[in-house]
Amino acid sequence: MAKVEMYTKGYCPFCVRAKHLLEKLDVEYKEIPIDGDSELRQHMIELTGGHTVPQILINDEAIGGCDDLHALHAAGKLQTMLEK
Repeated sequence: MAKVEMYTKGYCPFCVRAKHLLEKLDVEYKEIPIDGDSELRQHMIELTGGHTVPQILINDEAIGGCDDLHALHAAGKLQTMLEK
């Protein structure tokens, strides 16, 4: 199964929505909360290029945020990425 990591903040509704989709698909993921951790947030930005949360990586490839995750799923591409 794919390695999935998600940078999140506790009050983020988009993070909750992304987690719900992954859980619905029975995908295990590592949640990395960045609340109040400016160094970890900076690492997330350098790693993904994104400034907002969630930032999601599948097999170390940044795929973007919640909308990007849902778009991949709607297009039928997410399952292929998760099977690599």
